[in-house]
Parts: sequence; structure tokens; C-alpha cells
Amino acid sequence: MAFVVPALQRSYREVRQYSVELARPLSAEDQGVQSMPDASPTKWHLAHTTWFFETVVLVPHAPGYRLFHDKYPYLFNSYYEALGPRHARPQRGLLTRPSLEDVHAYRRHVDDAMTDLLSKLDAGLLATIEPLVTLGLHHEQQHQELILTDILHAFSCNPLLPAYDMRARQVPTQQGGAKPVTWLSREGGLVEIGHDGVGFSFDNERPRHAVLLRPYAIADRLVTCRDYAAFIADGGYERPELWLSDGWATIQREAWTAPIYWVASDDRGEWRVFGLHGLEPMDPDAPVSQLSFYEAAAYAEWAVARLPTEFEWEAAFDAPGIENMTGYVWQWTRSSYDPYPGFRPLTGVAAEYNGKFMVGQQVLRGGSLATPQGHTRRSYRNFFPPAARWQFSGVRLVRDL
Repeated sequence: MAFVVPALQRSYREVRQYSVELARPLSAEDQGVQSMPDASPTKWHLAHTTWFFETVVLVPHAPGYRLFHDKYPYLFNSYYEALGPRHARPQRGLLTRPSLEDVHAYRRHVDDAMTDLLSKLDAGLLATIEPLVTLGLHHEQQHQELILTDILHAFSCNPLLPAYDMRARQVPTQQGGAKPVTWLSREGGLVEIGHDGVGFSFDNERPRHAVLLRPYAIADRLVTCRDYAAFIADGGYERPELWLSDGWATIQREAWTAPIYWVASDDRGEWRVFGLHGLEPMDPDAPVSQLSFYEAAAYAEWAVARLPTEFEWEAAFDAPGIENMTGYVWQWTRSSYDPYPGFRPLTGVAAEYNGKFMVGQQVLRGGSLATPQGHTRRSYRNFFPPAARWQFSGVRLVRDL
């Protein structure tokens, strides 16, 4: 206990402060905008992550704790049916009140109460709340990535195409991005998949289980912007034979002709890409990003390859010669987001965290430049609907042997 409590206190301070730092380059107006139903305002992210600690940790476990505001549980609940009604997700951008100043006051109120609670733990209470606090911190880290992806989408809707922050991390040019792909052979066979029990994991990463893989070869690097530009130049968005039926219907309905943040230059026909630094010339060796699953699958078909299953991806995580598995883009897999054999959700309020979304989604693996450092791991399962393309999501290919 003497070691666990200071580490937990330090993690709490660092994660909570990082959310505030991510929002610092944004004006109050920036932090209140919602550009589409799937995105949320920065201000809402800051409040919702605070609501989680208040609702899941403080209300049940901090004697005498008083809510900061009796309407905030309604405003900032996301999808927890067991906790009652909530403000409609597509209307979060209408919440001009509470003000940004009020949201920061809310964060300070909860942080003060959490600091007090964490300073008074006995062994029994520590055993009860440590898993909840740790879950809340990883939950907040998920929203830290969403702060960046959501404001990037909002800025892309602004004719000024403003930069989030000129000091922000760019999508890095991957090591070996300019070289031809090397196909790394994998024997397949019976492999263990899922979290190994060391450190934190979400419930969807468990239980660890055996999966039988056929022999395959995985690309040593990610698909680059240069690669994807060749797909576009070869009529990739005009060839129905490359697309899944739902994907073809989607690109026809939405008039997709390139990745969401690619802009064709009027004079020379060169591509520019909108990102956290604003609109810049396309880096041909950078990993292509902001692709939907449909676009990733169509590219794979054009490249005479396919997307990996999440099990192939995990089994190849530390293969000799493989590069850029994390820290660049999330990588779409051909695996639907389903429960592992023997899956059981967390107990209590957290039971609604993952399991209820296990339908109609595709798994992504890896982690992106927007993912907080230390948040990802080999077994991490991200998931989005197949048409989603405002995340930092890209492609790694495999081929059958």
C-alpha cells in the first residue's frame, strides 16, 4: 500500500493535467463546437471524464461528498443506461452553459475531492477503488485522443482551416516509408491471444485464449500517402470491383474521392493534407491516415493483398523486421468487434463500458500519434464503425502464403 497509493496519486494528477494541456491551445469558442453527431465538444470531454470519477468513485465511496451540480449527471453521462437519462449525444454542441470556466471549476471540485479520498485510503478501500480509478484514468486517456480527433474534424469544416497548434506532434514519416514493402513470413499455428494479466487491460482484451492461424506474410511497414495516391490515380474510387458493397454505396452517397483531409491543389494537381498543423503539402512517406475501413479494404484489394485479422496483427507484433506497429496510425483489421470466448464484462456500472458495443464495428490495432504515451499495448482492441474516417486510422497489409 505504501507504494501503490503515491503511484496512483501521481498518475491521477498527470492524466488529469494532460487533458487540460491538450485543450490549452483552443479558445472557448473552439471548445464548445460539435461538428457532427459522432464527435463531441472539447468542453464536453473535459466534463464527461470528470463526471466519471464523480459518479463511479466519489459518490459511492467518499463519505459526505456533494455533487458539484445536480444537473451535471444528466448533462455529462455518455451511454450508461443504468445511471439514468442523459442529454442527447447529437446535441452536445448546444450546451453553451455551463461555461468553460464552470467546467474547469467542476474539474477542480472533483480533483480536490479525489485528492482527499486518495490521501485517506485504508487497505480495504484501496482494494475497492484502485481498479475504478485506474479504469477512469485509461478512460480519460481515450478521451484525450478524441479531443484531438474531434477538434481536427471541427477545424476541417472551417473555411479558414485553422491549425490546432503549430507545436503539436505531426504524423511522423515512418521509418522505411520510402522503401518497397518487405513481406515477413509467419508460420501461423496455435497462438495465444489477449491480455497476459500483467498490468491494466480493458475487459474486451480478456480472457486470453488460443487461436489457430494459417501461414501468412505481413507487411513490414504501413501503407504510405505515396502508396495511397497511386491507388487514387489508378481510379481506386471509381472501380466498384475493389469495394465491399456497403463501401461502394457509402462512397457514392457521400461522394468520397480521397481521404477526408486530402485537398487537391488547383494549379499543379498535387495533394495537400489537413492535420493538426493546418494544411500542408502531402508527405509521401508518411502513413496514410483518416481512412475508413471501407477505404482500407478497397486499397488492400487493389494491392492484391488483404487486411490482417486482429489475431494475425497481434501475433506479428514483435516479429523481426516489423516497424511502426504503434505511435503512427491505428490499423484497421478484418476482424469484427466480437467478444472473446468466455468474455465477461466488468461488474457494476462499468459493465456497460465495452460489451454493449460488440456488434457492427471493426477492430483496429496499434495506436496513433494522438494516443497518449503509455496507453496502448499489444492486446489493445480499438473499434469503430466501418464508415468512420475522422480518426488517425490507416493500413497494414497481409498476404496468404
